[in-house]
Amino acid sequence: MALGHENYKELVLRLAITDFKLRYHASVLGYVWAILKPLLLFTILNFVFSSIFNFKNSGTPLYSLELLTALLMFNFFAEGTTAGLASLLSKAQLVTKIYVPRWTIVLASTLNSFFVFLANMFVLVIFFAIYEKVPSIGGVLLFILYIILLYILILSFSFIFSPLYVRFRDLSMIWEVCMQMLMYAAPIVYPLSLIPENLQQIILLNPLAFIIHFAKQGLISDHFAKPLNLAILVISCIAIFIVSIFLFQKNQRKVAENI
Repeated sequence: MALGHENYKELVLRLAITDFKLRYHASVLGYVWAILKPLLLFTILNFVFSSIFNFKNSGTPLYSLELLTALLMFNFFAEGTTAGLASLLSKAQLVTKIYVPRWTIVLASTLNSFFVFLANMFVLVIFFAIYEKVPSIGGVLLFILYIILLYILILSFSFIFSPLYVRFRDLSMIWEVCMQMLMYAAPIVYPLSLIPENLQQIILLNPLAFIIHFAKQGLISDHFAKPLNLAILVISCIAIFIVSIFLFQKNQRKVAENI
């Protein structure tokens, strides 16, 4: 059974909303966990690195606000890529029993994580109000651009690896380890200013680190990336996305057989 092109948008939204509902259906607190989980992690890390390691006095007066911003963005990336990786396998019955474009399944899974991220943005707004910090228009606009680029990276990863995960289940374990490495390889729990200057440029070669660092810096400190560096990031993300579409089209043909 095939679906018409006019139904693809509705299909993606239905799948995404269903995933979002099912994710918290059996829990006592339900949708509250979408906000509570990153907030609890922030509370723990903020206590450890503000009180014990004293990062709040490292030349970053709004360290807690930077930490929360970075954590929410990293959680978006982590949850989005994890959901995208397992998307085709988790929808095995849909893949094998009805014809729908495989990309709609991957897109819906990542949109679910985007819904959670949007819910967490309300928390971020509240914290900005508590700290009496009003970001500039430029900071907000660039933050939106960084979120778009972050989502492009999530989609790119999902398109590349979701067909492969159907055959190689070890990818989920490998990705869990990679996520731990990425968390500490990016300036999330520590300010980039604490790193020697020669190493800062190496860290910022990681697109995730670049996006997180300058997104929070733009919102909180009006410190922006150089236009050339930003242009290179945008071009790189678009190039990665184009390559991911090509690889997805190539590898998704045998997904139903491998499931």
